[in-house]
Amino acid sequence: MRVKVQMPSGEMITGFLLTIILLSPVVAQDLCKESKDGFKVRISLKTALGNDAYEWNESEKFLFRSTLAYAMRKKTGEDTYNIENILVCNDTKRVSFIFVVTLPADPTQLIPKEEVERAVRQSKHRINNAFLLSDMTLEFVGVPPTLAVPIQYNTPPWLIVFGVVIGIVAVGIVALLMSTVSKRRRAKAKDAGFDQDGDDEGIVKENGTALSGLNKKDGVYNQAFSNDERFTKL
Repeated sequence: MRVKVQMPSGEMITGFLLTIILLSPVVAQDLCKESKDGFKVRISLKTALGNDAYEWNESEKFLFRSTLAYAMRKKTGEDTYNIENILVCNDTKRVSFIFVVTLPADPTQLIPKEEVERAVRQSKHRINNAFLLSDMTLEFVGVPPTLAVPIQYNTPPWLIVFGVVIGIVAVGIVALLMSTVSKRRRAKAKDAGFDQDGDDEGIVKENGTALSGLNKKDGVYNQAFSNDERFTKL
């Protein structure tokens, strides 16, 4: 007994393929619209670029999907993500839309929102640069703006402040020591016979007697140094 197997005709195969092709975008749109793992994106081209703002079209959308696929590859370390895994829906003329990311092995399964957020935050600066925008003009709603990398100083700031404080203290100590030494010198000079505060400035006292004749041309006559011939003759 022979069993006759009827092979599908060419028309049946073509119809099946067309059904898959037509249903794929519909399924993708449903995944994008109804999923809670999607992100809304707002883009402000006029605010960022003014008169130089470019038109948001299918090519720009393609670039966006490419950058998101890049971000997912970089975060996961897998090269299986492509633009087909980035689904976009709910486009508006004011340039806002929603996107989701599907598993490369199973397009009907979505990547959890938390994992997509980590990928976006890791590559946000690269995504911004691709569109000449910033965190304020390329906004992923629900994803906090990325923070700038903190400046790394060769010398810790606290060490600089500590050095400045120590320097001020050292200057104060030196000034105090110089002031003390200066006072001691003035006191010694006064005790030695120099009166800097009175009217007889520069007058030297000899044996307790003021020698006011120092300011005179002849000076003070000292007999100890007199050249008297009466005492030198034999």
